[in-house]
Amino acid sequence: MPNPSEMPNATSVAPLTLAAYQEGAVVSRTLLKRGGGTVTLFAFDEGQSLSEHTAPFDAIAQVLEGEALVTIAGIALTVPAGDMVLMPANQPHAVHAPSRFKMLLTMIRSA
Repeated sequence: MPNPSEMPNATSVAPLTLAAYQEGAVVSRTLLKRGGGTVTLFAFDEGQSLSEHTAPFDAIAQVLEGEALVTIAGIALTVPAGDMVLMPANQPHAVHAPSRFKMLLTMIRSA
């Protein structure tokens, strides 16, 4: 049985409505969590960041609204709404919000 905070089964949903912006914060909501990976929706307020870190798995960040500044292994990328970027496993990466934006992060848990 899915966690109540996850997406409902067999129901069409608008992802932009599933997490609201919060002043001065990064809001996250796990939409799906399984052994093979997770799908998490993030809403970044202007000026907010996820500091540089590494993860043991590949992740795809898909910007749904606004524009993100994503830095991967020292390479800064501007990612507009509708675009996505692969953040490879074990590569340092960071995410910054020059203005408010929302993104879906899909992490694939595999070797």
